[in-house]
Amino acid sequence: MLAIAYPADLDNGPRTNRSGTERMCAVTRQVRPIDELIRFVIAPSGEVVADLKRKLPGRGLWVSATHKAVAEAVRRNQFGKGFRRDVRVAPTLPTDTENLMVRAAVDALAMAAKAGQVVAGYAKVEAALQAHQAVALIHAADAAADGIRKLDAILRQNVRKAAESPDFPVIDVLTSEQLDLALGRSNVIHAALLAGVAGKTFLSRSQILVRYRMADDARMPAVRPRITEEDVLTTKC
Repeated sequence: MLAIAYPADLDNGPRTNRSGTERMCAVTRQVRPIDELIRFVIAPSGEVVADLKRKLPGRGLWVSATHKAVAEAVRRNQFGKGFRRDVRVAPTLPTDTENLMVRAAVDALAMAAKAGQVVAGYAKVEAALQAHQAVALIHAADAAADGIRKLDAILRQNVRKAAESPDFPVIDVLTSEQLDLALGRSNVIHAALLAGVAGKTFLSRSQILVRYRMADDARMPAVRPRITEEDVLTTKC
């Protein structure tokens, strides 16, 4: 039997400091932390749109933050049922939502670059890794395997000394063209994220995008498993 959304699934407006930290997914009927959900609202045009920042006016319907769940919501007409009114739902809503997430990640990386928290180019990335200044390694999604392999090897050699925590994210959620847009230069294939608040925002948005993509079996993970000290020891064996 298909899950039915009830009016109680709708919130009373944009998130405030008093808003709950959990909501029920209109598709799975599971209560989840709001960071694992996407809020959808009805635009003035009557079209359903994703409210990634949870600030758009009007009542909102929540769906698990995965491509599969949003696609299922569209297929089941879950938005019309949840909002209890006629709404326009684009068949491309799952992809449109992903594109919004990509744009948010690009914007966050651009802000990190403006704050001096990003270096780009093979030589500069290599130097940042060897100097233990990098907190994350960024590869273009369409980067050549050889360059990735070489920088990953350098990372493995330096990860023990790179930070107090052995965890080190390797991110490839954006294409070279998208990295170019974020960093305001051409042919960006590799970059390194340095410590800072803006960089943390990019990491957070990248992880949200990864989670959205990974739930679809047809997609590959965009953030590879973190490199740990165990990886270092295995590589040296």
